[in-house]
Amino acid sequence: MEQNSQANNEDQAYLEEQIRECYGRVVYSHKTHEKCADILLNRLSHIKIAQIVLSALSTAGFVSIIFGTGEVGAIAGGIVSVALLVLNGYTKDYDLGQLAQKHRQAAADLWLIREQYLSLLTDLRSTSCTEEEVREKRDDLLTELHALYSGAPSTNFKGYKKAQEALKNLEDMTFSDEEIDAFLPKSLKKC
Repeated sequence: MEQNSQANNEDQAYLEEQIRECYGRVVYSHKTHEKCADILLNRLSHIKIAQIVLSALSTAGFVSIIFGTGEVGAIAGGIVSVALLVLNGYTKDYDLGQLAQKHRQAAADLWLIREQYLSLLTDLRSTSCTEEEVREKRDDLLTELHALYSGAPSTNFKGYKKAQEALKNLEDMTFSDEEIDAFLPKSLKKC
């Protein structure tokens, strides 16, 4: 009987270890998608500013022709117009705003799965579920995760590095008891 109990404890430990690994990967994926969206929106902002500046310079170059600067204004306006054309062509084929929104949606969907994994770990530790129920929930989450990853945009190394910095050094996912207590009513405070 003792061997059977020891085998069950080992099975539960293996199951918990796997779920913890899945949880960790989802935490990183969630944060990486958030960071990729931030990177894309920042790039889009810079492109929009560049478009405005190039448009203004192009207009100024051609207006200067009217006021007699002649050839120099025409050449400068033409060069700036070509640069603006290239930038507009780039943004036509590559919608950074839409891609950023897809990353935001993937992050939102991953947030829910992340929280479900956390709940699953809690259920496993509290023994409120049987191991079979935990396995079933785990398998359901894996299926949801697969569907989500299939439709999500690819992340990049820069986004991953920013996520790693946020999670490891800036402690984006950690809170002290005092920080949590600040949000809770008096009856639920720990400190």
